[in-house]
Amino acid sequence: MVSVTPISIAWELPQAGQPVAYIASRVGVHRSTVYRWLKGIRQWGIQGFLRHYRNAKKGRRRRKTHGHIAQRVLAIRRQHHECCGTKIVYWMAKEGIEISRSTVYRILNQHLQLRPKSRRNKRRGAVPHATGPRQVIQMDTIDFGDIYAYTAIGTYTREGQVVLRPSLTSRDGASALKSVMRYFGGCQLLQTDGGSEFEGEFLAMVPRYAGRHRVARPYRKNEQAYIERFNRTVRHECLGWTKYRARQIPELQAHVEQWLDYYHFVRPSMAFETLQTPMEFLLALDESGLSHLT
Repeated sequence: MVSVTPISIAWELPQAGQPVAYIASRVGVHRSTVYRWLKGIRQWGIQGFLRHYRNAKKGRRRRKTHGHIAQRVLAIRRQHHECCGTKIVYWMAKEGIEISRSTVYRILNQHLQLRPKSRRNKRRGAVPHATGPRQVIQMDTIDFGDIYAYTAIGTYTREGQVVLRPSLTSRDGASALKSVMRYFGGCQLLQTDGGSEFEGEFLAMVPRYAGRHRVARPYRKNEQAYIERFNRTVRHECLGWTKYRARQIPELQAHVEQWLDYYHFVRPSMAFETLQTPMEFLLALDESGLSHLT
């Protein structure tokens, strides 16, 4: 039980003419606490304030969600293809049931494993740094409406590739990887994010071209810095921010190939100490004997 004896003493001593500083030292609290007690007692009376104090110390009671509400949340999630909490709130409102998104996710977390625990804090190794051509290649995707650009860049020479596909499936990812590696030949390490397009058939094909595959940590954009910068260049200089139709892929792929020739042979890159194109940089490595292509 919560002890209210100090409050009773703090109420009695002022009536005996004792100062607040003395009262605080007697009951072992700060003077501001004594002032707060006295203010509450003047507002509610001694007995009312003691009841209020006891109830407050019991802690906040969480309102319990009825079982039929929880079951309805789970049923809607199954019915609508494992939909998110926001959509569950929407469907519940259609049925005249008001519920917050936080309550929905509390119910889901009680009954379901929303995130696989095995992938939490997964060791991924250090961020790779290339010391030669074709050692490390980063891949990513860009959304252009009904078209997705699968992009790749060699982090040492800044050579880039862009392959357009109609969807973000592992089959499209595998097809894009095959096209990308026709240019690069192979690499020591291939790094992607954790998107579904880089799983399944894509993962099965990785060993043909890369010695190791690394998944960049989520929400760490610096781990994919090279490909993120290349993606911005693709948008700014080649495909823009337009939404395209899948039927435009042949035409757009030809446009991309033309731009890649410009990117490799004409456009100087500020990534090198001396301003030069990726092909000039690669040629200089060949002439100096420092090129170690995989």
